[in-house]
Amino acid sequence: MTDLLLRDVVEALDGLYPPGSAAGWDQVGLVAGDLDQPVRRVLLALDPTLAVVDEAVEWGADLVVTHHPLLLRGIHSVATTDAKGATLTRLVTAGVALFNAHTNADVAQPGVSSVLADALGLQERRPLSTETMRDGRSWPLGWVGELADPVTLADFADAVARALPDSVGGIRVAGDPGGTVRTVAVLGGSGDDRFADVERAGADVYVTADLRHHPVLEAREQARGGPPYLVDAGHWATESLWLADVRERLLAVVSEEGAAPVRVEARVSRVRTEPWTFVVGANAAQPHPGGAP
Repeated sequence: MTDLLLRDVVEALDGLYPPGSAAGWDQVGLVAGDLDQPVRRVLLALDPTLAVVDEAVEWGADLVVTHHPLLLRGIHSVATTDAKGATLTRLVTAGVALFNAHTNADVAQPGVSSVLADALGLQERRPLSTETMRDGRSWPLGWVGELADPVTLADFADAVARALPDSVGGIRVAGDPGGTVRTVAVLGGSGDDRFADVERAGADVYVTADLRHHPVLEAREQARGGPPYLVDAGHWATESLWLADVRERLLAVVSEEGAAPVRVEARVSRVRTEPWTFVVGANAAQPHPGGAP
């Protein structure tokens, strides 16, 4: 058995999620770590929180791979009085590397949104929209596909809840519970800037997250109560499915590259990085009588 080096794992991850396919504003790739350090254990998580780093250290991980960046915006101190400084200090002093694939994982196929489309059983897929990334190429962002059979919006929402990990906020739905759903648009993570693309795609429903009051109200007014209906399934829930997929793909790539078997294992973090802890006053049993249809 041979040890992988961090540079080998970075090369494998860059092959799966090319850094050139990230948005120009994004920060992706290696955040901390020595390219020549051995990697025997890899922990995968959606967010590089302090609890995730603690889990990595306790498990003896050499590398943490996350979707969301730790250092998306500039910082001016890594003192442990700040959460980001404490996170970096803990990583460095424990010898744990940190890598992230963000928008380059969003547009990958397979990637964040295609894994979500798989979970919902979408067939005959096509891109929801395209985005020009830092390499100057247009990459698919989100997917549109067909269900095997039409269902009601209420039944579809139940299917989404079953397909995704449980979340504190549950599933929020805007639309007629008896409305027909066959064509589905999906975009993991925040997606209320893509309503025009959803409408052009002829989708009956759009599954995404972080839907805000005004964009949703305007979209429902525009639809006059009909499709496209909206399903807010939560940021963490819609993106966390990707972690198991990247684990399998990373292990497959690094196992194929060397002539000798490699000594490496990987697991998905047991820490739920969804920030919400509980809700009160939810009226999930009945649609609000004064709400938009």
